[in-house]
Amino acid sequence: MSADLLDRPGTPAATPKKTVAPQTRGWPLIIVSLVIGLATHGWNMFRYPLYLTDEGIYMEQAWSVLREAKLSPYTYFYDHAPFGWLTIAGWVAILPGGFNAFGNAINTGRVLMLIVHLVSVFLLYEIVRRFTGSKAGAFLAVFVFNVSPLGVYYQRQVLLDNLMMLWILLGLFLLSRKDGRIVTVMGAGLCFGLALVTKENALFILPGCAYLLHRAIKQQPNRRFGVSFWWFAALAPVVGYLLFAQIKNELFPQGFNFNLAAATPGDHVSLLYTVWWQLHRNSNSSNGLSFTTLLQDSWLFKDRYLLMAGTAAALLGLFTGRRNKRLRGPLLACSLMAVGYGFYLTRSALLDFYIAPMVPLFALNLGMFFGWLTRRTKPAGAAVLVACLLVPVVVMPGGFMIKYNTKGELEFSDAYRLPLTRLQEQQVAWIKANVPPDARLIIDDDIWVALHDNDPPYKYAHPHYKATSDPDVRDKVFASSWENVDYVVMSNKMRDALERGGETWIIEAIDQHGTPVWQATRGDVSLQIIKIGATS
Repeated sequence: MSADLLDRPGTPAATPKKTVAPQTRGWPLIIVSLVIGLATHGWNMFRYPLYLTDEGIYMEQAWSVLREAKLSPYTYFYDHAPFGWLTIAGWVAILPGGFNAFGNAINTGRVLMLIVHLVSVFLLYEIVRRFTGSKAGAFLAVFVFNVSPLGVYYQRQVLLDNLMMLWILLGLFLLSRKDGRIVTVMGAGLCFGLALVTKENALFILPGCAYLLHRAIKQQPNRRFGVSFWWFAALAPVVGYLLFAQIKNELFPQGFNFNLAAATPGDHVSLLYTVWWQLHRNSNSSNGLSFTTLLQDSWLFKDRYLLMAGTAAALLGLFTGRRNKRLRGPLLACSLMAVGYGFYLTRSALLDFYIAPMVPLFALNLGMFFGWLTRRTKPAGAAVLVACLLVPVVVMPGGFMIKYNTKGELEFSDAYRLPLTRLQEQQVAWIKANVPPDARLIIDDDIWVALHDNDPPYKYAHPHYKATSDPDVRDKVFASSWENVDYVVMSNKMRDALERGGETWIIEAIDQHGTPVWQATRGDVSLQIIKIGATS
């Protein structure tokens, strides 16, 4: 049965139905899309972009799951639900080389992100095709998803946001099947629940998902059971997470003290206190920036085309969806998802990679809106229109793939040619060749697994923010004194993080008692290793 008939209200059994040829999936387009995604996201992914602090955090937490049977090598304070790095740990566990299967831990995580992207390409294509009946719209969506510089930059990185969106897309794919089975709807709800316990900001996509659920099963006779089981399955992982915290007596802060002036009130961490703290973060936070700052200085620079076109498609979808009964549910739902997550991004404290989920959401809206716009256009005409829209932004100078360098020469974009991560590999190699394993190091998280999964391990290598905030590290290892530090291993822009976080005693160790013993620079990337207590 065609997607058109599946979307229309049911008719009495005695009423003859018009025979409609089954809609083909369009495997050639899917295969082309997967090849494009493999090329854009796989080429040079071990070299660009620079390994991120948060990538290191998630890999070290996955390391702790496998090596220590703990959710974190340090005190787990519920900054994020753990299903994301449990997934990463499961991926590493099946690889013969473990964390070093692809050279180092973050590379191994990035291969998982490539697989996640390719699966997401298929899901995104099918979601648009099933709801709109437009293979051209589906191809447009996944093409934008594949080649967007914003997407290439962040979807290569080991981020919980990418895993979260995989579960969101899988849930939407299940709803798009409309097979009338309770187990399918229940599976869609479970996917949303897993997205929530991967990263909590999936909550802002909930209104769109709930509306799509209502519209997708509206005509099913078992719709009430479907809605109930969707919510049951969606809440099950969240309730399990809450029970885990309660069993550890870490659901509520001691004495129900939610005073934000105290870093961790009482004698234990608390899930609800951390949620309360997250809700009250502001642009003065040590690790947060404002929406306008990131939009002007980072996101628009990376991909202004997707941000402008995606925003327009999402807003237009809110209005055009009401004019077409068959596409009303999907169009409005996709618009609500993008608007809901966009509202989340207007909060006052953000990190730059929080934009990552907007890439598939905007691509989804573009595909859905294009499918509505060309609903009366012949497939050949729609294909020509897709080509006219895509070719200029991809191959024209200054577009997605090709740009002018400072000399006015044409070259491929940075993502496909710059070898930035070699500096970080050289930094780790110098440490292993010149620093004894029992040395006390202050580092950034991007090299944590490389040093701790070593033989012998660098047991006293700790992230700078743990050296100033975690009592077990601050008081027992370093005692907040430069005299207990042997080396400070500086990642790119780590100095800015030290200053924003008020980590004054580390800055004092560097400025007053440190001597650089290794450094490397490429463009605006600069790394150092500073020996503390050394004489120049």
